[in-house]
Amino acid sequence: MTTKLSRMYGMDIFTDSGKFIGNAQDFIVDVESGEVSRILIEALPGGKDEAKKSIRDKSILYANVKSVEDVIVVTKGLAAAGKGAPNSDWISQVCL
Repeated sequence: MTTKLSRMYGMDIFTDSGKFIGNAQDFIVDVESGEVSRILIEALPGGKDEAKKSIRDKSILYANVKSVEDVIVVTKGLAAAGKGAPNSDWISQVCL
């Protein structure tokens, strides 16, 4: 899937079952591969510790993105991230 990041800023993010998660506020790009690795649902704070917490708690692995059209649709689960069993809280299922 290819799209401009500028088009994705502010887009609504929904699960594939229709639950609203938030809006795409920022993106983390792997500069070596040139690929998006995460979508942030809050602006990244300035401090290092706050930024780590925000990435852990308020971001979605781009590997969980199912489609990008009028909205961003993400799948549940951590299979794409290679993590263990998902928690009951959906956000923690798509975030590290």
